[in-house]
Amino acid sequence: MSYLQNQINAFKTDLTSSSSKISNKRSIAAPATSSPSPAPSNGSATKPDLKRKRPEASNVVYSQPDNTGPGRHIMSQVAFAVTFLKGKDKPQSLQDILGYLSLQREDEKHKFDIKKILQNHDKIEFDRSGAGGKGTYQFKPIHNIRSKDQLLGFLQKQSTAQGLSVRELKDGWVGAEDAIDALEDDGKLLVTRNKKDSHPKMVWPNDPSLSLPVDSDFHTLWHKVRLPEASDLTVELERAGLTPTSKSKTGPVKPKEKEKKRKKPRAGGRITNTHMASILRDYTKK
Repeated sequence: MSYLQNQINAFKTDLTSSSSKISNKRSIAAPATSSPSPAPSNGSATKPDLKRKRPEASNVVYSQPDNTGPGRHIMSQVAFAVTFLKGKDKPQSLQDILGYLSLQREDEKHKFDIKKILQNHDKIEFDRSGAGGKGTYQFKPIHNIRSKDQLLGFLQKQSTAQGLSVRELKDGWVGAEDAIDALEDDGKLLVTRNKKDSHPKMVWPNDPSLSLPVDSDFHTLWHKVRLPEASDLTVELERAGLTPTSKSKTGPVKPKEKEKKRKKPRAGGRITNTHMASILRDYTKK
């Protein structure tokens, strides 16, 4: 028993010494200072923006091509030249037109072709004596009116009271609307205007000889006449034996009934053997 007891005690001693050595090694291996805790990161700064950004609004109309100038085609250049002359109240030389089209350095043949086309254009008036004999070009409007005096003279020569369309005047006269407003203020024109934008629509001459004075007695009698209210107007008209325009004179129209088509009786049976009429004998009359 003593031997066994001695072995147990020696085992406990070794176990105690070995555990102390392990704890000492762990304490030496541990760091002297504690590592600092990581600073909190701003998630919004590092987090990628996953939302899809909308494109900025643009006023460009992609269905219509941009105005890229007169281009290289000669007929496109002529169209731009006509528009240029339309906006000018005075005749322009060929050099002015080529300068607007940026064709000063173009070859002479191309310039000559544009010159001939403009001279024969139905909307261009060519004056050979203009610009010192070099010729000038001017837009040919519907009415050759470009001033107030020309407008009044044209209206006075008219044999009817049809009036004149402002749209036709603006075809070759840039300042037509301003001149019409001035003449209307002076009492020389009668003008009708659009309700939407109040732009002039038609013009007539205002003849001062037709403006006759009216006596004050007629003014007094006119204002003494009392008009009935809108609600009583229909009753007053019917009382006077008149039919208001808002009241229909005829009653409701009944829809017409469609007549049924009757089938016509068939006249006789079908005749056969017509190609043998000269051979066969007819017994129907007997």
